[in-house]
Amino acid sequence: MDETIRLSSVGKVHGSPPNEVIALRDVTLAFPPASLTAVMGPSGSGKSTLLQCAAGLDRPTTGTVTIGDVDLAGLGETALTRLRRDRIGFVFQAFNLLPSLTAEQNVGLPLRLAGRRPGRAEIQDALAEVGLADRAHHRPGEMSGGQQQRVAIARALVTRPAVIFADEPTGALDTTTSRNVLTMLRGLVEHRGQTIVMVTHDPLAASYADAVVFLADGAVADTLAAPTPDVVAARMTRLETSC
Repeated sequence: MDETIRLSSVGKVHGSPPNEVIALRDVTLAFPPASLTAVMGPSGSGKSTLLQCAAGLDRPTTGTVTIGDVDLAGLGETALTRLRRDRIGFVFQAFNLLPSLTAEQNVGLPLRLAGRRPGRAEIQDALAEVGLADRAHHRPGEMSGGQQQRVAIARALVTRPAVIFADEPTGALDTTTSRNVLTMLRGLVEHRGQTIVMVTHDPLAASYADAVVFLADGAVADTLAAPTPDVVAARMTRLETSC
C-alpha cells in the first residue's frame, strides 16, 4: 500500500450562507505507511478540522477520505465507529486517562469497549513498547505527566491501528519530557512501521517528523521534508505574518 490515508479535494463548511465558515478548502494530502507527519498552521488555519475529518470524527462537506482502501463516505455511523475503534488510535494533549483505573486497565479499555476481553500479554506488550512494563499497576495520579502520556500512547497502540492521530501530544509536557515522548513516537515509526499524523504548534516537535504540512486559511500553504526546528519556525513566522 502506497498510502495509509488519503484526503482528496476535502472541504469543510460550517453553517450556511450568509454566515457560513469555510474550515477546509480543497485539501488533497496522502500520508504514507511508516511515516510521521506534522500538521502546523496559525490559529484558525484548519488543523483540528483536518484531523477530525481524516480520523472520521467529522464528515467533510466535499471530497473524500480513505483509510487503506476504505472510503469513509460510504460508511454508516455504526461502521464508522467500528473503523475508528479498530483501525485508528488517538492521543490527546490532556492524556484522557481514567484516574480510577491502573495503567493496564486504561490500556485495555479500547478492547473492552470493542467487546473483547483484553489479554494480559497484549496489554503488557503495549506498555513495554512505551517503556512502562513496570508501571502496569500504577494509577495516573501515581505517574508523571510524561508517563501518563506514554500510557495514552500504549492505549492507542493496543488495537494495532493503521494510523495514530496525535493532537498536541507534547503540549502539556516540559521540554525534556517532550523530547522523550517524541523520541518514542519516532521509534514507533522506524521500528514498528506505525503511521502517525501529529498536530502541533511546536517547531521542535515538528522536527521529529518526516514531513510537515502547513495550513493557512483552511488550505495547504506549504510542505516541508526533512524539517529542522529553525526552518519550521521560519516558515511558521512567514505564515503568521501573511495571515
